[in-house]
Amino acid sequence: MSSKSTFPTPGSIGAWQVAARPPTLTAAIAPVLVGTGAAIGDSTFAAGPFVAALWGAIFLQVGANFANDVFDFQRGADTEDRLGPPRAVQMGLLTPTQIKLGMCAAFLLAFLAGIYLVLVAGWIVIVIGLASIVAGLIYTGGPWPIGYHALGDAFTFGFFGMVAVIGTYFVQAETTSGLVWLAAVPVGCTVTAILVVNNLRDLATDQAASKTTLAVVFGDRGTRAWYLLLLVTSYCISIGLWPANQTNHWALLVLFSLPFAIVPLRAVASGTTGQSLNSTLVQTARLHLVFGGLLALALTGWLPT
Repeated sequence: MSSKSTFPTPGSIGAWQVAARPPTLTAAIAPVLVGTGAAIGDSTFAAGPFVAALWGAIFLQVGANFANDVFDFQRGADTEDRLGPPRAVQMGLLTPTQIKLGMCAAFLLAFLAGIYLVLVAGWIVIVIGLASIVAGLIYTGGPWPIGYHALGDAFTFGFFGMVAVIGTYFVQAETTSGLVWLAAVPVGCTVTAILVVNNLRDLATDQAASKTTLAVVFGDRGTRAWYLLLLVTSYCISIGLWPANQTNHWALLVLFSLPFAIVPLRAVASGTTGQSLNSTLVQTARLHLVFGGLLALALTGWLPT
């Protein structure tokens, strides 16, 4: 989509694909894989809850993407000067009313998965599900959007890392474990790294729109250091799962994702700015999925010890 001539027709399926932002869905898939890997390792895997958790996570992500699209536009954060991938409302591909209806539909589909999970795992799922929907709405919406007050990183780490991994494990095992809490941390780190690249790219435009992200607080150099710290922490904690799990040396399997980390790390460390960071964003999302998949495999216990 390098020019307007390549954009889909307003209101078309392609327009909805732009709004859904498929590359970001790795943020929903990876934590479900890790939580399920831990459940398999503990012999508590349940196919129905796994599918429902994956369904719910994907539609929560889509709903949040729709919300961000329309609310950022209405707050003036998305303008013609936007450096990131196209946003549907800002480009006139969907109207604010259309995308708000889509947002409600996506959250409803996630809620339907939640109803099944409540029947399986109990009332606590209601709390987790409603909190996740509310968080998706107030990230850029409402009178005090958390994404505009330097809380986006904490929100992403908490909901797309800790809650998603532990919640996926819980609906299958109906309990939690110290290992799954620890395994959720590196997932939270890598998914937050995706947001960090996004906010690094938009640093100047966010400042102009009075959108205070953590990148605005940290500044350019601080944000690049924060990205490095998140990735280093994710690998260190994942490797630390080996002694934590006592027998499973396959925690080292995550090291095979390092080739996927080199290019985005080099781009951030070298001072890459502007639209060039769009490819870094995609590469970081890919790293998140590969890292999560390898960590999930290590936790299954399928590999010889």
